[in-house]
Amino acid sequence: MAAYLKMPKLSDTMSEGTLVKWLKQEGDTVSMDEDIAEVETDKATMAMPSFDEGILHKIYVKEGETVALGTSLALILEPGEEPPADADQPPAAATSSAPAEKAATPDEAKAKTEAPSAEAAPDTGKPAAAAKASAPAGGRVKASPLARKLAEEQGVDLRRLSGSGPGGRIVKKDVLNAPAGGGGSPLGLLPPPASRSDQSIALSGMRRVIAQRLIESKTTIPHFYLNIEIDTEALMTLREQVNTASLANGGPKYTVNDFIMRATVLAADAVPEVNASFQGDAILQHGEIHLSVAVAIQEGLVTPVIRSAQTKSIKELAAELKDLAGRAKDKKLTPDEMQGGTLTISNLGAFGIGHFDAIINPPQAAILAIGTISKQPVVNAAGQIVPGQRMWVGMSCDHRVIDGAVGARFLSELKRFLETPLLLIS
Repeated sequence: MAAYLKMPKLSDTMSEGTLVKWLKQEGDTVSMDEDIAEVETDKATMAMPSFDEGILHKIYVKEGETVALGTSLALILEPGEEPPADADQPPAAATSSAPAEKAATPDEAKAKTEAPSAEAAPDTGKPAAAAKASAPAGGRVKASPLARKLAEEQGVDLRRLSGSGPGGRIVKKDVLNAPAGGGGSPLGLLPPPASRSDQSIALSGMRRVIAQRLIESKTTIPHFYLNIEIDTEALMTLREQVNTASLANGGPKYTVNDFIMRATVLAADAVPEVNASFQGDAILQHGEIHLSVAVAIQEGLVTPVIRSAQTKSIKELAAELKDLAGRAKDKKLTPDEMQGGTLTISNLGAFGIGHFDAIINPPQAAILAIGTISKQPVVNAAGQIVPGQRMWVGMSCDHRVIDGAVGARFLSELKRFLETPLLLIS
């Protein structure tokens, strides 16, 4: 029996989807639950399985088109089945349980998916202005006679200049403004600065929703911020010992973030008021700790969730995050793995960021901002200045749910666990 493959709801806030790529073509055989296409939702790009089996007879939505939930994407027939009389035209989109926007026309979808504007220079692999000034292989650089004469006198390499004249021609002022030897630093140690033209980059569905949710968070949630400094000397010593033993036995190498996850869960268990959500007329204090961890991918930021994190050891937390992060970058996460978190960690320490304030991920009431560990002079208990290692942790709180004293108690517990890291081993 003929079956229409429709745009499914792949995330809790999805109202439309972009058909990124067809993994099957017309005439191909498809099986139940076999990946048939890649769809970009408001949260990520993920594989969409087929909900029927048979022959992919007709594709209605082209790659790059954005359509509402319930829109017919393709027609699947049983082997040997005759197509219906109206098989060339898709049926009207079914009503979705979520508010759906009007399906984009092919022209609208094309406009959404074309990143550079029509005025942007084509991608030549080098800056646009420089491309205009450069000559074809074996050809002459486009420059005025006076610019050539000045360049020869001053030892300026015309091939390293970007022309400001008509058609990218190098003129007198370009040579006069260039350091000796051409563009770049006066000593020629660095290449010339890139010259780029303006580009209009269309928002992806994911980036559009990130923008909406961040505006919602900052304008509707009364944020306040707390910061605490952690002595990480004992933590780094323990991590080195753990990794030495683990690698010697063929085990994994643990990151600082693995220990931070465990400490966060234990601190939230000790101060359960932070593991909560504002419900309008009530505060929902969650019984379990579902830990969201921010993961950067090419399209933006996702926060996969480690469920029931309070029941898991450092080893289990590390293995689960590694799996989730890997599948996030490969666009293999399921919708359930990206929603339902109750507390979030965002760690920019690997990028050398000392401390920062993160934006709360609604409907959660708190997010931790983890900075880098730095070596610095510190004063010990004897009043001596000695080398030490320190890390700043920031906490953004929803003041409707968490008061200052509650947030401070949570960070004090976090500090206690990280500065006495043997408590994290279980």
